[in-house]
Amino acid sequence: MMTETDKLQLQTRIVDVLKTVYDPEISVNIYDLGMIYRIDVNDDATVEVDMTFTSPACPMADFIFADVQQKLEAIEGVKSATVNLVFEPEWDKSMMSDEARLELGM
Repeated sequence: MMTETDKLQLQTRIVDVLKTVYDPEISVNIYDLGMIYRIDVNDDATVEVDMTFTSPACPMADFIFADVQQKLEAIEGVKSATVNLVFEPEWDKSMMSDEARLELGM
């Protein structure tokens, strides 16, 4: 069973890893783009992530989704990872971090 401290440390590692996943069409990582809606670390070291895409018709969706799944499962301490693709709420530019807006010149 994981302690709250263990969960927070694992969540920090998860965020760090998600910041290495980029939408190839945009030079900003998916975390700063606001495409990650939820990260849950459960007591048994399983992880659940809700993510979306900037567009439901994103041509790189399969690539990005597979990259997220693979990288999450490779994190030390993660027993398994479930990535849920959601489109509610619909993504918009207000979800981007300040860093992402600066990077994209907004």
